[in-house]
Amino acid sequence: MPVTDGYEAFTDFLERHSGIALGANKQYLVTSRLRGIVRDTGVNDLGELLKLVERDVRGKLRGQIIDAMTTNETLWFRDTHPFEILRDRLLPEYVDSRPTKPLRIWSAACSTGQEPYSISMILDQFKQRRPGALNGEKITATDISSRVLADAREGEYAMLALGRGLDTAQLKQYFDQTKDGRWKVKSAIAARVEFRPLNLLESYSLLGQFQFVFCRNVLIYFSGDLKRQILLKIHQSLLPGGYLIVGASEAVNGLNDYYEMVHCRPGIVYRKR
Repeated sequence: MPVTDGYEAFTDFLERHSGIALGANKQYLVTSRLRGIVRDTGVNDLGELLKLVERDVRGKLRGQIIDAMTTNETLWFRDTHPFEILRDRLLPEYVDSRPTKPLRIWSAACSTGQEPYSISMILDQFKQRRPGALNGEKITATDISSRVLADAREGEYAMLALGRGLDTAQLKQYFDQTKDGRWKVKSAIAARVEFRPLNLLESYSLLGQFQFVFCRNVLIYFSGDLKRQILLKIHQSLLPGGYLIVGASEAVNGLNDYYEMVHCRPGIVYRKR
């Protein structure tokens, strides 16, 4: 497929519907990720593909394209220190504030579930340290891709995927091996996590409010304007004094009236003003 035919129109379509901003040098990415869809639809270029999307009133093809173009690379306990900050600093602060509401955490752009399940494991570690300190805690995990959400809800992983961030002790503690050689997240860990579809460009009002929001390694794919809009909506989703945790290569700039930077050494989190 000659991706240069209709590439600019395709990038406009992708940003409108998912927020993902592709540069002029990403044709190779479109070619590789849409190969199967192009084959199945029989189109010759991106322009023809977009015409099919316009005629698809149910939106199935649009969803397939967004699924294919969404970056789904993820790890267990990715970057390590955000999870240590949660366990060793944020959770003790939350508990010591004598909260009246149960703990709620949002994992945005959760992909195949590694981040929210990692958070649940951290909650388990904290509860072992401080029995009775938490009760009724919930993790809401969202993603734009219905395909990865289905995998996340299943909670089963091949050994290759588990080797990316987990050690042997964690594997034995938090997973059960299945008959076909895969590994399934233990029910006590999975029970805290609710997976829901969400496009970060849309409203978050139905999610409710949270003490902590993990929105990591996804803001880098948005334009500056969309990133600002998303951060402002996350601010509204945070309870007073709540925290936002972003990726190691991401920063919350130009929003000092909304977020206070907190240095944790190592790592930075952002507290709602």
